Amino acid sequence: MNRKVIIIGSGPAGLTAATYAARANLQPLVFEGAQPGGQLTITTDVENYPGFPNGIMGPDLMDKFREQAKRFGAECYFKHVTKVNLDSNPFKIWVGDETYTADSIIIATGATARLLGLESEKELMGHGVSACATCDGFFFKDKKVFVVGGGDSAMEEANFLTKFASDVQIIHRRAELRASKIMQDRVINNPKVNIQWNTTLKDIDGNVNDGVSAVVLRDTISGDLRTEECDGVFLAIGHTPNTELFDNFLDLDDKKYIRTDNDSTKTSVSGIFACGDVQDSIYRQAITAAGSGCMAAIDAERFLEIMESS
Repeated sequence: MNRKVIIIGSGPAGLTAATYAARANLQPLVFEGAQPGGQLTITTDVENYPGFPNGIMGPDLMDKFREQAKRFGAECYFKHVTKVNLDSNPFKIWVGDETYTADSIIIATGATARLLGLESEKELMGHGVSACATCDGFFFKDKKVFVVGGGDSAMEEANFLTKFASDVQIIHRRAELRASKIMQDRVINNPKVNIQWNTTLKDIDGNVNDGVSAVVLRDTISGDLRTEECDGVFLAIGHTPNTELFDNFLDLDDKKYIRTDNDSTKTSVSGIFACGDVQDSIYRQAITAAGSGCMAAIDAERFLEIMESS
C-alpha cells in the first residue's frame, strides 16, 4: 500500500515529525532503525529539555515522544531500512525483503558520535563518558574531566566544560592541534585547560553505579602507560551522519550531511525532507532536532497538498 509519508529514523526529530504528520491526518509510517529513540537512548539524565524541570532519563523522554506520536495515529516499527530508490515518485523503500512506497519521505536518521572502540567506553557511556559537553557538562561541577580530540569541536567542548569543571585535560595523539588558530588560542589561554600532547586514551576505569574514576593513558612516543584519576571523559572526535542510504540520490556536503534549503527541510529531491542531526552539524541538540522535525512534517504536508491539487 502506498503511503503519503514515511519517516526513516526516530529520535526527537523523527518522532516529532511523526506527531505533526499524524495530527495532519497523513498516517505516517515510522521505521525507527537500529537505535530506536536515537542518541538520547544512550543518555542518562536529560536536564535541558523544556518541560522537565527535574530532568528526565533519555530513554524515558523518547518513550514519551513515541507514545504521543502513536496517540495521533503514527505507526512506529523498530525496523531498519536497508535500501531506498529516490529517483521517481512514488519513492521506494526496502526493509529487508519488504517493499514500501511513499509520496514523501522524511529522513531523520541522525548522526553517530565517533568512538574509540573501547569496551569501557561503551559500558560507561552515560555514566561519566559522554560525546556531548553541552548536554552533560553541568554534571561535572568542580570535577576533573578529560577531553579526547584535537579539532575545533574538541576545543569548543573543552572551553565549554571550564564553566563547570575545575580541571579540563585535553588528550591529543600528536604534538600539534588540528583546530583553527582562534580556537587553539582560546584553549591555550584558558587557565583551567591543560593539553597532554602525544597521548592516547588506552582505557577508562569505573563502573555504572559510581561513574568514571580514572583513565589509562599511553605516551605515543615512549609507549609508556600511566593512570590518572578523573571524574569524566568527553569524546570529541567528530560525528558521522547516517547518510549511506542516500549518498547516490541526495546532495550531501563535504562531511556527508544532507544539504537542506535555507529556512526549510527540503532536500535536493522534491518530496524528500531531512531533519535533525542528519542535516545539522552545528547545534545537535534534542530541542533543535525536535524543532526541525516539526518543520519537516509541515513541509511534507504542504508538498502533498500541492501534489494532490495539481
